[in-house]
Formats: sequence, structure tokens, C-alpha cells
Amino acid sequence: MTSPTAQKLAVVPSQFLVEHVPNATFPEDDEWIALVRAPEGLTVIREAPPYVDAERWVGLYGGATAHGLDVPGMLAAIVGPLGAAGISVFVASTYHADLVLVPEHRLAAATAALKEAGHEVSSATA
Repeated sequence: MTSPTAQKLAVVPSQFLVEHVPNATFPEDDEWIALVRAPEGLTVIREAPPYVDAERWVGLYGGATAHGLDVPGMLAAIVGPLGAAGISVFVASTYHADLVLVPEHRLAAATAALKEAGHEVSSATA
């Protein structure tokens, strides 16, 4: 029997950067994917340009199993197994699903941990 929180996740074809911009309330450009404003500054998620040498993140998106805000445990079902496997995450949630970023060099381990937890994980090209 499949868990009610088991999800169909797709690996997003882009790579991302997670940036901290202190003392900012909005980025100077419009090349961002998600923004989070906090007292210590702005966190910006953007696609990683090929020429930038920084830690790259890969996204896992659960849009295939979109859910309402009233469905408990959906994000926990993803980040729990990743945390148990020692994999860092950064999350940006939408109204219907979650974009869970993992470090690029940990994608294979993240995929294995999620599959072991009962999730389906497919590449964007599959």
C-alpha cells in the first residue's frame, strides 16, 4: 500500500543558486525564481548561470502530486528521508507543491533516499 504522502517528484532540468543579499528588500534584477525577505536580508533563488562558480543546487518538484494547503505531512515526507540521509535542503513552497533543492553533488544520494521512502523520482527528460 502506498503512503498517502508518497509523491511523484521530478528533477528540475535547471541548476540553482541560493543567495543571501543583506540589507535588501528586492533584487536588482528580475532573474529570480523565489524570494524570501527576512530581517537579516533577502534570500534569492535563481537559475545558475554557467559562468558562476558557486555551490549549485538541483530541484525536486512535486507538481505531479499537487496538494492543497490543508494536506499535512507532504513536505515532511520529503525532507524527513533527506535529513535522515544527511542531505541538506532548501525549500521554496508554492500554493500546490514544494520545490526542494539539494546540493548538486548529493542528487544521487537524495534520489536513492526518496525512492527508499516510497517516492517516485524521475528526471526531467524521462
